[in-house]
Amino acid sequence: MKKNNQKTKSWPIIFKVAFFLAFRQVKRSSIWTNVLIIFIMTLTFLNLVIVSGILVGLIEGAVTAVKNHYIGDVFISNLKQKSFIEKSQDLIKVAENLPGVEALTYRYIESGTIESEYKQGKERPTDRDESVGTSIAGINPEIEDRVSGLASLVVEGEYLDEDDYDQVLVGAMLLKKYLDFESPNFPTLANVEIGSRVRITVNGNTREVTVKGITKSKVDEIDRRVFFVDKQLKGLIGRDDYNVDEIVLRISPKTNPIAIKSALIANGFDKYARIQTQEEAEPKFIKDMKKTFALLGNIISSIGLAVAAITIFIVIFINAITRRKFIGILKGIGIEPRAIEIAYILQSLFYAFIGSTLGTFLVFAVLKPYFLAHPINFPFSDGILVATVDGTIIRIAVLAIATLIAGYIPARIVVKQNTLDAILGR
Repeated sequence: MKKNNQKTKSWPIIFKVAFFLAFRQVKRSSIWTNVLIIFIMTLTFLNLVIVSGILVGLIEGAVTAVKNHYIGDVFISNLKQKSFIEKSQDLIKVAENLPGVEALTYRYIESGTIESEYKQGKERPTDRDESVGTSIAGINPEIEDRVSGLASLVVEGEYLDEDDYDQVLVGAMLLKKYLDFESPNFPTLANVEIGSRVRITVNGNTREVTVKGITKSKVDEIDRRVFFVDKQLKGLIGRDDYNVDEIVLRISPKTNPIAIKSALIANGFDKYARIQTQEEAEPKFIKDMKKTFALLGNIISSIGLAVAAITIFIVIFINAITRRKFIGILKGIGIEPRAIEIAYILQSLFYAFIGSTLGTFLVFAVLKPYFLAHPINFPFSDGILVATVDGTIIRIAVLAIATLIAGYIPARIVVKQNTLDAILGR
C-alpha cells in the first residue's frame, strides 16, 4: 500500500522533471531545426483543414449560387399534378406579411423553344433547325433583381426594364459561344449576339424578339432560360389568372426557414403548392456531391495526418538516437525513465501546438477571408474555403493525438535500451 502511495506521489515530480527536460531539449536544439519542425506541423495542419475545406467549399459555392440566384431561402413551386400554383396571389399576400420575410419574387414558367437563323431557310430539307428547347420565364425585372440579383448576372448587353417589349435575356448555356464543348445531346445556338432577332415558340404561339442581354451564372436553371417581362409573357401564353409557377422568398438571417414553411402550411397552402426550404429544394446531384467531396476531403486529410505522424516519429527517433548517451546518463543518475519518455511527448506536443496555432491563424485571419473575397473559379461554382471553429478544434485534437503517439513510440524504444550500453554507445 505504501509502495502504491509512493508511486502516486512521485507523478508530480515526474512531470516536473519531464517538463524541465523537454524545455532544455527545445531550447538547446538548433533554431532552424525547431523552425523546420514547426513549419512541417503548420503545413500538416493546413492540409487537414484546407484540402477538405476547399473540396467542401467547391460544392458550397454551388449551393450558395443556387440559393442566391434561384431558390432563395424558401422555394415554392407548383404541385406535380398542377401546371401552376393555385391561389398564387393569396399565398403571396400571406408570405409578404410573415415576420422575417424581407422580399419575394414570382415567376411564370413555360416550356418552349428558341430559334435563330430562321429567315435563312435550310440548304437541305434534312437539315436540323437552329432551335433549342428551353424554359421561358416571365419576371418582374425590378422585383426579381431585388431577390435573386439577376441584373448582376448579365455579362453582355443590358438588363430588362419593366416597359421592354419584344426584348429578352438569353441564358449563356443556350449559346455556342459560351460553351467549350459540343454535344448532340446538348444543342446550342450559333451566331446569336446582342441585338440578334430570335424566334420564341411557346404554347403554340410564336414571337420574334430581340436579344437585349445574356445572363451567365453557374446555375443551370438560370443559364438555360429565356427571360421575358412577365406582362408580355402572360399575353403570349394566354395567362390572365395571375397564378404563377415559382415563388421565391428571401428571409432575414435570424429567421428560421422552417418556421416560414410551417406558417404557410398552417394557412393551408400546401394543398396548392410544394413548399420547400433551401436545403429541401437543392438539386439531388448537389446533395450527392456534398457527401462525395466531404468523404474525399477526409481521405486526403487522413493521408496527410499519417505523413505528419511518420515525420514526427522520424524526428523524435533521430533526436533520441543521437542523444542515447545523454539518456543513458540520465537513467544512470536516477532519472525516472517515464520522465524521459514524457519529456519527448511534451516536446512533440509543443511542436504540434505551435504548428496548429499558426495554422489556425492563417486559416481564419488570412485564407478564409481571401477566398471569400476571391473565390476559386471552378467550372460549375465559385469555390470558397469552408472552415468552422468546431471542425478546426477536432482537427487540432486529432493532430495532437497523432503527435503524442508518434512522439511516445520512439522515446519508449530508446529509453528501454540497457543503460550501460546507451552510455558506452554500444
